Amino acid sequence: MITIMTPTYNRAYVLSRLHKSLCQQKRRDFEWLVIDDGSTDGTAELIYDCRDKSDFEITYVYKENGGKHRAINEGVVHATGDWIIIVDSDDLLTGDAVAKLYDVINHIGSEFVGMCFRRATLSGHIIGISDTAWSKSMVMQPIMAGHILKGDLAYVFRTSVMRKCPFPEFLGEKFVPELYIWNKISDIGKIVFYVDQVIYLCEYLPDGYTSNFKKNLRSNPCGFGLFYRDQVIRDTRLFGKIKACVRSLQCILYCWLKK
Repeated sequence: MITIMTPTYNRAYVLSRLHKSLCQQKRRDFEWLVIDDGSTDGTAELIYDCRDKSDFEITYVYKENGGKHRAINEGVVHATGDWIIIVDSDDLLTGDAVAKLYDVINHIGSEFVGMCFRRATLSGHIIGISDTAWSKSMVMQPIMAGHILKGDLAYVFRTSVMRKCPFPEFLGEKFVPELYIWNKISDIGKIVFYVDQVIYLCEYLPDGYTSNFKKNLRSNPCGFGLFYRDQVIRDTRLFGKIKACVRSLQCILYCWLKK
């Protein structure tokens, strides 16, 4: 089975849209696992109402606020599916997303620990670069995929592998870049990228991480510092290494200022 995991914090105003996209799935053999990261806006009541109206399994887990990475760690513990796709509370899935995932799962080899599809805007435009000259499927590491496709991607990982690669947790911080863990997972096995298939639709809201990068960097220097030090090693481009070094130095400064 597939676990669709949604970490959420005070997003009751938009969660119904995601739930509607799940109700429209061609296949219903999945669970929706909602990890509530300390919401105070009636998220629990909304999810319970969704559960009463749905013909698929919905699991709700509440935890004290600690950031998305801690919510993901919690979700991995509770997930009952063999595969996990993380869908943010302000995003949604295309109607054929689950069906597409099962098409791959039914044929994928044991050497693959993950698969990845494209994200698009709500209007259907692929985020990043789309080039029909590429192979429709490519095996590569997440850091390389980011350089080539230049846009956020929809990753799906084996639950067993995600349990081997939990997010590090730093006292007083609430964020660690997801790419840090996705790269760690790629060290364990292969990830196949379907560069022409969209299953995930995005909307970047003003209260999201993407819109508040500078603030998040200053508030979470240990988590970002760990990520950028790893990027210095992994990135094969000189410019990428230099950029990661500069960010690492910023994180060291922010860590010192927080003391």
